[in-house]
Amino acid sequence: MADQSINRREFLGKTIGLAGVSVFAPSVSSGAKPKNPIRPESAPVVLKNVLLETGFIRDEIEVVGTKTRLFTLKLENGVITEILPQAATSTGTDAKGLLMLPAMKDMHIHLDKTYYGGPWKARESKYKTVKELIEHEKKVIPELLPYSTERAEKLIELLQSKGTNFARSHVNIEPTSQLNSLTNLYKALDHKKGSFETELVAFPQHGVFYSGSQELMKEAAQMDIDFIGGVDPYSLDGNIEKTMDFTIQLALDYGKGLDIHLHESGESGLLTLQYLVKKVLENPQLKGKSYLSHCFVLGALDAKTLQATCEALAEAEIGITTTVPIGYNVMPIPTLMNHGIKVMAGTDCVTDHWQPFGTGSMLDKAKTMAELYRYNHEFGLSRALGIGTKGLLPLDKEGNQVWPKVGDEASFTLVDASCSAETVARLRPVEQLYHRGILVFERTDLKC
Repeated sequence: MADQSINRREFLGKTIGLAGVSVFAPSVSSGAKPKNPIRPESAPVVLKNVLLETGFIRDEIEVVGTKTRLFTLKLENGVITEILPQAATSTGTDAKGLLMLPAMKDMHIHLDKTYYGGPWKARESKYKTVKELIEHEKKVIPELLPYSTERAEKLIELLQSKGTNFARSHVNIEPTSQLNSLTNLYKALDHKKGSFETELVAFPQHGVFYSGSQELMKEAAQMDIDFIGGVDPYSLDGNIEKTMDFTIQLALDYGKGLDIHLHESGESGLLTLQYLVKKVLENPQLKGKSYLSHCFVLGALDAKTLQATCEALAEAEIGITTTVPIGYNVMPIPTLMNHGIKVMAGTDCVTDHWQPFGTGSMLDKAKTMAELYRYNHEFGLSRALGIGTKGLLPLDKEGNQVWPKVGDEASFTLVDASCSAETVARLRPVEQLYHRGILVFERTDLKC
């Protein structure tokens, strides 16, 4: 098949200031470039007095603390090129003993439709079901579209201020907004290119057949997106197989991944999950590229059914993206992880017509996970950080230092904390965010 992808416009450098923060978007030279390019060559950066975790402190029963030491790091061309023991005579930018942690990854968000950056508005409680909210959204979207590029940029700046340098964003593809939500988001991402990276999901929010989005989804599949999305094929479209077959075939035809919103927690939710497993096993090129978002049905299964379901998801290499929800059946996240299933998290709606509670912080999600599963001890808190970093942690389970290493991408946060466990438990603020070796956010208000 000939390449029919439509590339985003080239980045125009700009610097945007927010109250109490500085967010930098450096310029990238013009010319044909792929989406989210690695940064161009830049002058080496030397960071001294960087605090790194080096191991666990144990008593006769458990991990009771985390070992740390100061280091000097050299960054060049977007990667870490040297990690040296700290010396009193070392030169470079002083990190002042701040703790270095991996940059956060928001793996489920809707950058294209948000109230953030505009006037305050809470959700209207009279819209209760998904279909009622969809009908309401058909009225809201035309009001949001004129501001969606600007607000997406502001939302990205919020994420950066929370230490996030990467997001997987679902983008509405439906008759109300046509492809305008996607093209408006392209503009925002072009403005942020070089300081923030994304994966995009073509998302038929109003249902594939319920809203008549088939042709629009086919158009979007030929554009600069990474995943074909879906939502509740039974409750919206009334036919699991018909909707899933359309969605899966679209992903196969255009070489995309799959990311399906599945809110249904009853029999239809389990049947949808099982059908996806079946189709992925029939099409192994989709293994490792298929995800179920939310997937609340997992929290409603008895132990025997959950065991069999986890084994099936693991065999098909289907991942789960979760918001670590409160107020639903508690999701069995530890069980999923114990089966080797890739579990990632996102902030979903920061504030829009669906809900107003998002902070944009993946550390917030890590803290919620720790509270839900009683990870209130040093080891558990250190593991909870991984839900916000796409699994990347400074120490492995045995306490061996596995990050950072020479050759790693130089994307990280600096926080005023003694260790990752304290960062999660106390929600320590992000002081700086580096993206591929370049400082893209710095907190300038008073430390709390």
